Amino acid sequence: MKPYSEACEQNKLPIQEVLRRYLTTQVNLLEIGSGTGQHAVFFAEQFPQLQWHASDVAEYLPGIRAWMEDYSGDNLHGPHELDVNQPNWPLSQVDAIYSANTTHIMHWPDVQALFKGVGRVLNAQGYFLLYGPFSYAGQYTSASNANFDRFLKQRDPGSGIRDLDDLLTLARDNTLELIEDVAMPVNNRTLVWCKSI
Repeated sequence: MKPYSEACEQNKLPIQEVLRRYLTTQVNLLEIGSGTGQHAVFFAEQFPQLQWHASDVAEYLPGIRAWMEDYSGDNLHGPHELDVNQPNWPLSQVDAIYSANTTHIMHWPDVQALFKGVGRVLNAQGYFLLYGPFSYAGQYTSASNANFDRFLKQRDPGSGIRDLDDLLTLARDNTLELIEDVAMPVNNRTLVWCKSI
């Protein structure tokens, strides 16, 4: 039985609108934290010119495979096993990286490892598109995000909504520049980073 996320179904079209602005000439894209696999299958179909590489930690791979089995195209690959802390990622060079709803469930050292890995494998002028809830200068963008952050920290004290200022510091340390911050439905954002060198 395939895993299913209602959030994935609800946010795929708004995210697609942002991806379409940036994924025009790229060849290889790595998705970090493919989760159920729904986004991987949907976006691979929407961007047939892209080689879409799904990845996640080992426990999610069977569910991703279940979704991939129903995909008839030849541009969807993996799922690759990827823990952001591992020294060697499945792909050593990619033109774009996409990740949705990951940084708030990661512990901070994992977020640091994520940005370090992105800075290492992303080609010059490549894009890192990061979707999810974020705070700004320590302030939540909505009451629902404040409640969500409390829920996350009650469940796992190491998790929580990340602040843009902290991510900007990580980005600078890994030659990534924020070029757009796009407002999305239900108080989420898509942060678009570009590898500067």
